[in-house]
Amino acid sequence: MTVRSVRSLALNNTPVLLLVVVFLVFSVADARFFDVQTLTNVARSAAYIGILAVGMTLVLMTAGIDLSVGSMMYLVAVVVGQVANGYALPVFLVPVLAMAVGLTLGALNGFAVSVLRVVPFIVTLAMLTAYRGLGLELSESREVNYPDVIGQLGAQPILGVPLPVWVFVVVVVLAHVLVTRTPFGRQLLATGEDRRAAERAGIPVRRILFTVYALAGALAGLAAFVAMTQLRTAAPGFGTADEFDAIAAAVLGGTSLFGGRGSVFPGTVVGVLLIQLIQTGLQFMQVDLYITPMVQAAIILLAVFVDSARSGRLERLGRRHITSSRMETAA
Repeated sequence: MTVRSVRSLALNNTPVLLLVVVFLVFSVADARFFDVQTLTNVARSAAYIGILAVGMTLVLMTAGIDLSVGSMMYLVAVVVGQVANGYALPVFLVPVLAMAVGLTLGALNGFAVSVLRVVPFIVTLAMLTAYRGLGLELSESREVNYPDVIGQLGAQPILGVPLPVWVFVVVVVLAHVLVTRTPFGRQLLATGEDRRAAERAGIPVRRILFTVYALAGALAGLAAFVAMTQLRTAAPGFGTADEFDAIAAAVLGGTSLFGGRGSVFPGTVVGVLLIQLIQTGLQFMQVDLYITPMVQAAIILLAVFVDSARSGRLERLGRRHITSSRMETAA
């Protein structure tokens, strides 16, 4: 294996290497961190942000962004909670309703981006405020409590694994297959790589964009349901700034902010686990709670820096490889 290939391998697997380093550091700092129960709690806590991050990954692959998913989660939680309490819905219909409401909200974003051609940043920034405001209006700024049976699902193990983790696994598998094994996935990446070229190639760019934002909304709705199985209450601050954790997880996992590159597995999964490990490790080390948001902000900045540095480095290595191949051929 050449030095160039080693560098390329390391750059392509930076998130995995960083995850291993963080895990080892916190395990050495506190032996409890290596406990199976701790790792189970990390996975369960990461489940709803992970589902949200999968939707964000699909959006970022198109060179877009969705800043409204945190507020969307809150609005979904309020609407579904009020319906579930008022009409005694069967348990299996609650996640279906949550995804349907989220799908509708995401479709509104998708319509503005794909049909009205408004910049995604502007659309979703406006919806961040609109969805949060509507949720506060419907709830009158009060907590919306869920039935006890919903809360019991969060602690329900299947084969020893909590239900939220299984939901996250299913979402990851389906999204991974969608991106890597279907024409839609190839069209998705082509749209993010060069939108004009994709349109000239006959790819239905508008439909791709609409579908991606609708899917992100549906996953935000599912994430709200999964969160409620653990929290049991939708407080007015629920979902605040979760969109930034989702963006950081996706970018730390290797998804480019400029579109055209990324992966759900292992990429986004590693990014989500990395963020949750850091948060849990800071709690074990009894770091001041007021410092935690600063650390999260630093993570986002690190994600952007790593993405920029890795993209530039891989591009240079690729050019060198092409040049070397041409010289060998000429010789």
